[in-house]
Amino acid sequence: MKYIIVGAVAGGASTAARLRRLDEKSEIVIFEKGEYISYANCGLPYYIGDVIKDRDKLFVQSAAGFNRRFNIDVRISTEVMAIDPVAKVVTAKNLKTGKEYKERYDKMVLSPGAEPIRPPLPGINLPGIFTLRNVADTDHIKNYATKRPSAKAVVIGGGFIGLEMAENLHQLGMQVSIIEMANQVMAPVDFPVAAIVQQHIRSKEIDLRVNTTVTGFEKNGEGLNVLLKNGSFIHAGIVILSIGVRPDTRLASMAGLRLGNAKGIWVNEYLQTSDPDIYALGDAVEFANPLTGQPMPTFLAGPANKQGRICANNIVDGNRHKYNGSINTAIVKVFDMTVATAGAASKQLKLYNIPHIVSTIHGASHAGYYPGAQFMSIQVAFSPGDGRLLSAQIAGYDGVDKRIDVMASVIKQGGTVYDLAEFEQAYAPPYSSAKDPVNMAGFVADNILHAKLKVCYWNEVSSLPENSVLVDVRTEDEFADEHIDGAINIPVDDVRGRMKELPKDRPIYIYCQQGLRGYIAHRILRQSGFTEVYNLSGGYALWKPCVLETQLAKQTEKILAIGA
Repeated sequence: MKYIIVGAVAGGASTAARLRRLDEKSEIVIFEKGEYISYANCGLPYYIGDVIKDRDKLFVQSAAGFNRRFNIDVRISTEVMAIDPVAKVVTAKNLKTGKEYKERYDKMVLSPGAEPIRPPLPGINLPGIFTLRNVADTDHIKNYATKRPSAKAVVIGGGFIGLEMAENLHQLGMQVSIIEMANQVMAPVDFPVAAIVQQHIRSKEIDLRVNTTVTGFEKNGEGLNVLLKNGSFIHAGIVILSIGVRPDTRLASMAGLRLGNAKGIWVNEYLQTSDPDIYALGDAVEFANPLTGQPMPTFLAGPANKQGRICANNIVDGNRHKYNGSINTAIVKVFDMTVATAGAASKQLKLYNIPHIVSTIHGASHAGYYPGAQFMSIQVAFSPGDGRLLSAQIAGYDGVDKRIDVMASVIKQGGTVYDLAEFEQAYAPPYSSAKDPVNMAGFVADNILHAKLKVCYWNEVSSLPENSVLVDVRTEDEFADEHIDGAINIPVDDVRGRMKELPKDRPIYIYCQQGLRGYIAHRILRQSGFTEVYNLSGGYALWKPCVLETQLAKQTEKILAIGA
């Protein structure tokens, strides 16, 4: 047998190594159009920012080392130009010599990855404008930035890579602007979580502009002007395009392989394309999301590596190992903050008309009495019927990673918020609390499902019923410091003695700082004859960043309207 693999970063390299472990005798050839294989793509921004100082640390394996260990013919700087599925032949081109030749195969694996989106804007090809996708891009950016240590950097796109690049260019001492066309950064998370992140970004003196569209670029001395839709511009010494990526389907399309509705390579549950002798994996393929049922690409290294193992198993042993899809578990460092997500965001669930309830809590990374505890905000979405957990999003500092992994496991296994409530974690004061934030998220969701708690949301506060009463149950000092306009202050410990001040025939909306005191007041009133009582999900701590970011977005819209 002869196996050909196209692409040798995450998925392709994993497939090749697994194939060799399963089949010592067959011939395996990898074609990689770049100069490097099996490198740490996710570490590239940190090398640019000098967090990773040794460039060699980025490489998991070299082509020569891969060949020695696995007896695999690795051909770097070689691009597959065409595939003939009928003859089972590929046409390859050595990019250094220009020589083209043909190579036959019995089974093939496509792992071409994704290509960065580079819109046809005026001036898009001017020097100083970069995308970041591979080692060559990294070297170009680092060399350019090193020669301009005091340059102003503009990052276009507020996705994961864009935010990592903004942080690392800031780490080099540059002034950084982030331009995002949407109304929030980090598209996979819902606005309330993004609002928390955006407030943190702004605290680092980053010029963050959402609802802002770039229309082109022009040369300005040794730098560039980034042109905006409202007619203004930002001067930049370096520009990073981080608008997004799309599946690289060129080869598959030319070979007549089926493409899916999400514009990726269609594969079945065994990662087999429409040609039974060609498999595909990684960023280039699409697969049905286990939660929404909708086809989608997954631009993550973890799923790509797992797909590589599954793909090799099926090639050697026959189609026995099914791929069940990805719930898109992801995590990113944004300056001092860590942000993580798993499952389908509420906005996605709404898009596909999937019923769900959203709840937000704030919990400490470990026991509050042990030094160094830091709060994290956890939003979960769950089914109103059986409580199935549909998504989890966390923004915090310490301990975010282990909580999202727990929740991702529950989501992946089709578990419920009751599983969160009953989850048994390792507990000691330096690491957790007896009631871990994971448990607390489950407890609150349980209360909502069993009508022990009615919640309202941050975006409903500005349009409460005219006859409603808004009650702040924090302390008098907290209320005096800042509060929501129109609220009256009845501290939670005074509620029992002052409930006569509240009308039983009108809706009562309660809030505290994080939600717990509001819940206690809610239960007191509900059991004292008040029937229409609501607690603000996430409390003032969530309401404030959401409102601040909404106000900033409206200001931007006014500026754009004036410019237009």
